[in-house]
Amino acid sequence: MSEVIEARFEVLDERFAGYGGDAYLARLHTGGRWLEGPAYFAAGRYLVFSDIPNNQLLRWDETTGAVGVFRAPAGYANGNTVDRRGRLVTCEHGGRRVTRTEPDGSVTVLADRYQGKRLNSPNDVVERADGSIWFTDPSYGIDSDYEGYHSESEIGACNVYRVDPASGAVRLVAGDFVRPNGLAFSLDERRLYIVDTREKHVRLFDVTDAGDLSGGDVFAPCTAGSFDGMRLDHRGNVWISAHDGVHVFAPDGTLIGKLLVPEVVSNLAFGGPRRNDLFITATSTVYTLRVNVAAGRYP
Repeated sequence: MSEVIEARFEVLDERFAGYGGDAYLARLHTGGRWLEGPAYFAAGRYLVFSDIPNNQLLRWDETTGAVGVFRAPAGYANGNTVDRRGRLVTCEHGGRRVTRTEPDGSVTVLADRYQGKRLNSPNDVVERADGSIWFTDPSYGIDSDYEGYHSESEIGACNVYRVDPASGAVRLVAGDFVRPNGLAFSLDERRLYIVDTREKHVRLFDVTDAGDLSGGDVFAPCTAGSFDGMRLDHRGNVWISAHDGVHVFAPDGTLIGKLLVPEVVSNLAFGGPRRNDLFITATSTVYTLRVNVAAGRYP
């Protein structure tokens, strides 16, 4: 078994009672500079995650426990997701693009420009059931040479975009963010949660069938540092990474509980055979534990 530490669940609302699981957090990998973007592949039983400053994608094998290099260099990859055909979709700071890794290992560029101008540094990504790809585009990868290549923004703003599944056209869907980051759809895909890390909150939008957004009120503020990546469980609760661990919000925006982690958490993903294994990227370490809830939607 991997090295383990005590798992500390903090119940803040009776709705979180019984949401625990393992009494320990297992360390699957440590030694990264800033780990991000966990994505679980059910068919292969492995987890892909990013070490952004080290410019590599890593792969943890569930069957052996081994960790190896999936791709290096990796375009300073950040957020990852798995599409409904089992392909890896990646946000790359270095190439300032969103890519898809095909079954034969080749890489397809899904988005690298908006209205002819280069993107900043795509950060996190999610797929909707209609095949559209949604991603955030803050400037972290061009702010310095630590997570990409220092450069000026051609767009001059940090936005949220949608890639049309038929035409491949990149459309701006939200342009009033300071630093958009993690994003996740509600279980029925009628709402979209989007983190604004600089503003230290997550906003909630209504989504039309055509992929237009409205609303955007603050869903919840962050009380420990800033929010980053997020996922939903099968009950519709929102699990969001924060500086002291993972914060869990009910659909009405109430903070109902926390999973405390000894490093700043960047992102998380559900996986495992029954989709109730929680994988957490936290600064230099990947942690996992089995919980009493499962992933709410694919992936």
